[in-house]
Amino acid sequence: MSKRFEGRTAIVTGASRGIGLGIAERLVADGARVVITARKQDALDEAVAHLGGSDVALAVAGRADDGDHQADVIRQTIETFGSIDFLVNNTGINPVYGPLVELDLAAARKIVEVNCIAAVSWVQQVHRAWMKEHGGAIVNVSSLSSVRTAPGIGFYGASKAMLNSLTDLMAVELGPDIRINGVAPAVVKTKFATKLYEGREDEIAAAYPLKRLGEPEDIGGVVAFLLSDEAAWLTGQTVLVDGGVSLTGAGE
Repeated sequence: MSKRFEGRTAIVTGASRGIGLGIAERLVADGARVVITARKQDALDEAVAHLGGSDVALAVAGRADDGDHQADVIRQTIETFGSIDFLVNNTGINPVYGPLVELDLAAARKIVEVNCIAAVSWVQQVHRAWMKEHGGAIVNVSSLSSVRTAPGIGFYGASKAMLNSLTDLMAVELGPDIRINGVAPAVVKTKFATKLYEGREDEIAAAYPLKRLGEPEDIGGVVAFLLSDEAAWLTGQTVLVDGGVSLTGAGE
């Protein structure tokens, strides 16, 4: 494994488990130091140990949509590792499941706050604190449901469609020194996505040309590429990472 990110530092939100931890693992394998965030300190501490300890990882607990938490993470990142070269907005929530006509509107507002507004706030704060002067690369984690209907999680998909649009806009505004792209996974085998495949994994996977569901490391590899110098002429793109299922008529 190359050490293409040696000497560079990434903030990865929502990274105590699942896709976020998979992204952090890949970045550390490529030589980066990572600062991971999530709500629960004990889960974050376990993740830091898994990633290799305090020499390569720092954990800061808090809510992703809390501006004071964001500022504290950024301060600790610079104090501990000396830079913020990469930001991965991975945190996403979906506390409701069902048709839009039955959607709890308070939950809908919270989804937009965490999945969209918080991502913009993270970019604003990282930009002010480091990237405006030094440059950098950002990846927003979206969803296949942002580009095709997904009954049951439709408002989550709508929030991720908004995130895709924000990615496009920020790519235009932040260039040339800051690149921002996105990834839009289909079903990845994480606790977050359990309702989408539990008890019927083989049936769901059969609709995918690659005949399996995603794993966190599948997303980590694509995110690492988008952050890397190999993607130096790539910005404002949201890449479908979906095992080919978007090429079929099957649902997410």
